[in-house]
Amino acid sequence: MAREIVLDTETTGFDPKTGDRLIEVGCIEIQDLLPTGRTFHRFVNPERTIPPDAIRVHGITDDKVKDAPKFHQIADDLIEFIGDAPMIAHNAAFDRNFIDFEYKLCGRPITGEARWIDTLKLAQARFPGMPNSLDALCKRFKVSLVERTLHGALIDARLLAEVYLELRGGKERVLDLSAAPVAGRSAAGITQTAVYGARPQPLTLRSTPEEQAAHIAFLAQTLKDHSLWDSYGVKIAEDAA
Repeated sequence: MAREIVLDTETTGFDPKTGDRLIEVGCIEIQDLLPTGRTFHRFVNPERTIPPDAIRVHGITDDKVKDAPKFHQIADDLIEFIGDAPMIAHNAAFDRNFIDFEYKLCGRPITGEARWIDTLKLAQARFPGMPNSLDALCKRFKVSLVERTLHGALIDARLLAEVYLELRGGKERVLDLSAAPVAGRSAAGITQTAVYGARPQPLTLRSTPEEQAAHIAFLAQTLKDHSLWDSYGVKIAEDAA
């Protein structure tokens, strides 16, 4: 896995081709499925009024964005934050249409469909025929919605980052004890191997040298078969000598 950007937008409506504009963008940077702590969040002056129906969804009023920068004023900062990373969004075509429309208006290159990963499609493939809205997925994966009273770009991006982790089986990756291949067997009887990457932030060793030596001595005296520990790089016979 590599660096990816989870992105969400809020807008004045559904279609930029009919005059709707972007009013908020929020991004979460993830590395190997885990948030790095880096975020990008801006409100944007849409240069038009926000319809009441849209305000009921996200709570963003004309007064809230009247002094916000226009999109062309934040475009370069957004482009720099995203870099060349893939972008992850729920119903990605919606966010991509608005982002690319705004990029075109201010003379910046569009992102293009190939760079986007749609979590709605991932969810539909995994849970066919079931509700797969962001709210439904949060409830299914037990992701807390306490902070979310209204839609908001950065809040929704944070929730989506957790949902994306679940859709990619990320918690199993985080809890894995090694980077060794893990073999399984499919329904057709074909052996499959999954290779997990290295932990993005290695854990700090908390045991003392004396505790480590005592543990090795205990294992050497107790275990006849050292193969399991050998697979994790612990050479009991050598270290106990």
